Amino acid sequence: MKLNKKILENIDKFEDIIDYKFENKEYILEALTHSSYSNENKNYDFNERLEFLGDSVLSVVVSDYLFKKEKDLPEGELTKLRANIVCEESLSEVANEINLGEHILLGKGEEATGGRQRISILADAFEAVIAAIYLDGGIDSARTFILKYMENIICDSRKGKIFRDYKTHLQEVLQGRGESNIWYKLVDEKGPDHNKRFVMQVGSNEDVLGTGEGKSKKEAEQLAARVALKRII
Repeated sequence: MKLNKKILENIDKFEDIIDYKFENKEYILEALTHSSYSNENKNYDFNERLEFLGDSVLSVVVSDYLFKKEKDLPEGELTKLRANIVCEESLSEVANEINLGEHILLGKGEEATGGRQRISILADAFEAVIAAIYLDGGIDSARTFILKYMENIICDSRKGKIFRDYKTHLQEVLQGRGESNIWYKLVDEKGPDHNKRFVMQVGSNEDVLGTGEGKSKKEAEQLAARVALKRII
């Protein structure tokens, strides 16, 4: 595909930010293309397949790193630590640090509704960028990118500075206030079967306290609990 000047400039700027130049620009173009843009521009492949691959590459790199660095941790603790690092919230934080949202190709509707700041879009695009680097430069290039830009989150997680079990925290806060009727409710499901997204609400008695969206119901519940905690604390 022959890329227009505006898109090439967008890619060049993003390459400068992440300090990686792609041999095959098609990889990074696909990684930066959201499905909403592809729907409006039929010649562009969107990034969901790359997201799938990037998720696996990220998991392998982080697992390998933790396995070598945390020699005394049992399997269960390693799993929790990895989940803390590779969750949607962590990925979106790193995506914001590299200004990924500014470089994603979005459809007009998604753009108008704040898609560039949406946690799910940012996290998915970050995984797609990982896959693009892996395909273009191999596992070593992907590892370098991941460990460079996720270094702070990995270090903070290893030191126990990042707290992600928002459900337990919320329950403790509410019970401390004498509220025991805490509930979670599925309010929406989005996307095709292979890439479902779930929207959950959390509340107490008749009050809705927060809403979250994630790749699983559990992840959405955690994000809903986080929103609720920000609201009530």
